[in-house]
Amino acid sequence: MAKLYFKYGSMGSSKTAQALITKYNYEEKGMTVWLVKPAADTRDGAVILRSRVGLEARAEVVAPHTDVLERFEQQEKVDVIIVDECQFMTPEQIDQLRYIVDVHNIPVLCFGLRTDFLSTLFDGSRRLFEVADTISEIKAICDCGAKATTNARIDSEGYIVTEGDQLLLGGNDRYLAMCHKCWIRNIREHRKVK
Repeated sequence: MAKLYFKYGSMGSSKTAQALITKYNYEEKGMTVWLVKPAADTRDGAVILRSRVGLEARAEVVAPHTDVLERFEQQEKVDVIIVDECQFMTPEQIDQLRYIVDVHNIPVLCFGLRTDFLSTLFDGSRRLFEVADTISEIKAICDCGAKATTNARIDSEGYIVTEGDQLLLGGNDRYLAMCHKCWIRNIREHRKVK
């Protein structure tokens, strides 16, 4: 029986690399993977999914208004669906993925962030916590050695940002994974962290 998986982690936890390795493993067994990413993720170009370690693949881009179920039904053959940056999916799109698992018996593996730079759940992540069959954390480490749970947004001078839009794309240039204790301490002490 197929399941809906949510594999989440902080920035730098290798979520995209794991998604691409999973894609490779399915394809090596002769299975067809439908690789999807939300339109909000434009860091590596519109249709490219690229990890920090250099793995990459073409992905289908879905805009917030895209009916994922309708797009799925237009595919010739799909054995598994892999979604990267799933936090940017709408709750309705997550429900459509849930429907595909339940009705079409196709496994769906979603990789993404749990929370934003203020430790607030993304809408897509919230819905996955509500409806996923399996939820697992991909761990990253803070500079202090503790488990990183927070995605600290950093300004151009190296200070943690505590205001702004939820969506601001970036990698190591804009975000650092930290444990909650370091995140709070660096904000409180107005420490330069980068």
